[in-house]
Amino acid sequence: MRLPRLSDVALWRNRDYMLLWSGQVVSTLGSAASSIIYPLLILALTDSPEAAGIAGALRAIPYLVLSLPVGALIDRWDRKRVMILCDVGRALTAASIPVAMGLGVLTLWQIYLATLIEGSLFVLFNIAEVAALPRIVSAHQLPQAAAQNEAGFGVANIVGPSFGTMLYQAFGRAVPFIADALSYVVSVASLLRIRTPFRVAPSPARRNLRVEIAEGLRWVWSNPLIRYMAVLTGGLNLINAAFPLIVIVLAKRLGAGDVEIGVIFSIGGIGGVIGSLVGGQIQRRFTFGQVIVAVVWLEALLFPLYAIAPSYLLLGVIAGLIFVLGPVYNVVQFSYRLSIIPDELQGRVNSTFRLIAFGFMPVGAWLSGVLIERFGARSAVLLFATWLLVLAGLTTFNRHVRKARPIAQAAAA
Repeated sequence: MRLPRLSDVALWRNRDYMLLWSGQVVSTLGSAASSIIYPLLILALTDSPEAAGIAGALRAIPYLVLSLPVGALIDRWDRKRVMILCDVGRALTAASIPVAMGLGVLTLWQIYLATLIEGSLFVLFNIAEVAALPRIVSAHQLPQAAAQNEAGFGVANIVGPSFGTMLYQAFGRAVPFIADALSYVVSVASLLRIRTPFRVAPSPARRNLRVEIAEGLRWVWSNPLIRYMAVLTGGLNLINAAFPLIVIVLAKRLGAGDVEIGVIFSIGGIGGVIGSLVGGQIQRRFTFGQVIVAVVWLEALLFPLYAIAPSYLLLGVIAGLIFVLGPVYNVVQFSYRLSIIPDELQGRVNSTFRLIAFGFMPVGAWLSGVLIERFGARSAVLLFATWLLVLAGLTTFNRHVRKARPIAQAAAA
């Protein structure tokens, strides 16, 4: 079943899209402000990179456990209601950290629990949001919407880390988490104002959950390009999960304080905005294969530079260059994927894709902490760089990537 053609109204005049977009930009700002504080807070409490890595792994583990059943359930449930309830839950979770600080009872175990709960709710929210996007944006506007999303999130990721570390240092460790909780409230308000239903039709009669999950798995398995892109995205996300802790440890050893670390991540965010601004143009001018192969090779060549950066500001420059690549990759693969998935399978197929794509993240987060604590941050960089070279080689020789059809032809098939 294909979606009806939506209005070709410009995205900035699409009321419901702009409500969804603006709410998520504010929410991303809050998350960016608090996410950098979690490892800083754990390092301050324990002085253990491995403990910080465990927290990162706990945030990502829910994708391994929940993705498949959640994807099937999202295709049954009201997607908007799921998103609202998840944001309420994430607001309460973020607020629990400053409450515990105020009472003097904050422990490492509570931080671990908060990251696990937040990661679990993110799985539900993210799969519901991705499944809902084609309902409010026409198929041929998906690349533009993906680029605009990346631009907004990129700006939030520029401001967020510096904003969070400034709040952390100037006003106290609790304040970034309060800001994060308030950002989720803003997201809820924006979702409540959206008029477009996030489903094509009422939920079908309930069937066996295993049967529905199997339908999503079969769809992904039957499409060799999407199957490989899920694996490739997972391999890249293993590096993305390791990146924050590696950079924090390297920066501290180069003399950076908390605010300077926030600046490093903000420089990376500037790269992300640049990538999002050019992502749509690149998607139109080059083939799918050309973009994907080039992005993976560029990241493989840039990542080892972290090991030899002589100052923390150069760490930021390297991060900025690498961050340019992420939105370009996301715009191309994300819009391609959404354009060819039937609406009634959006939740299940995207959950299967994300199970693979995000399933590597807990490994990357945990492994970064272990490698840093036992062998040093520079050795960890070199090991992860080797992994990137393997991915670049595999992608170069994958015929499905090289010969992928243009998005318009793929969507019409």
